[in-house]
Amino acid sequence: MCYSTDARPPLPPITGGSTDDSEPVLTATDGNRLLAYGVRAAKPTGAGIVVMPDVRGLHPFYRDLARRFAQAGVDAVAIDYFGRTALVGERAADFDFMSHVRQTTPDGIAADVAAGVAYLHSPAGGGVDSVFTVGFCFGGSQSWRQSAAQPGLAGAIGFYGRPVNARDAIPKMKAPLLLLIAGSDAATSQDEFDRFDQELTDASVPHKKVVYEGAPHSFFDRSFEQHRAASEDAWRQMLDFIKESIRQPARA
Repeated sequence: MCYSTDARPPLPPITGGSTDDSEPVLTATDGNRLLAYGVRAAKPTGAGIVVMPDVRGLHPFYRDLARRFAQAGVDAVAIDYFGRTALVGERAADFDFMSHVRQTTPDGIAADVAAGVAYLHSPAGGGVDSVFTVGFCFGGSQSWRQSAAQPGLAGAIGFYGRPVNARDAIPKMKAPLLLLIAGSDAATSQDEFDRFDQELTDASVPHKKVVYEGAPHSFFDRSFEQHRAASEDAWRQMLDFIKESIRQPARA
């Protein structure tokens, strides 16, 4: 897993404010009901983002991250993956998330993300013009996959994703990708990321890869003072990517 219950994301470089938060139960096109946590920006930019957690699903780190995006002017909704198998409702600290992760499918996750996208486009979610995804670890790969799965997506951001879990989606990818890579990630070799980078280039998928040398898996954490510079740059990369991708059309 990426983050413990006590972990919190670094603060964004721009701190505005959020107007309110909510815990909507979203409904996917296949009828699945999923937990979500939405936050509206006090000074919206017209952009929205679906936050895709690690293997633990919707937990405090990602709720806080949604708030931080809203402070930066990006309406946000963090979603859960386990509505089909664990239903909705509060979960105990000993929740066996891995047994539920194994039952997820790319199609099911895409349907849940689409529900998040629809929420952000709705008045309740902020009525945004452009929607992005951001994911971590398991969610990082799944976020990149949304470039192929979500029509009209403005961009897909992934931290620590595993290319092997997104590779088959490359031929259908349209939205630009941002790859935020831990240089000392024990889960995936840099050679694997280099290969993924080249495959995206060969397929003419617009993308940017940023490697944080010496940073471990899960470096984007407020408690990691030694990786503060990497975290601050990752925030800048995300917010700049959002601004730039709003102006650039997706691949035809």
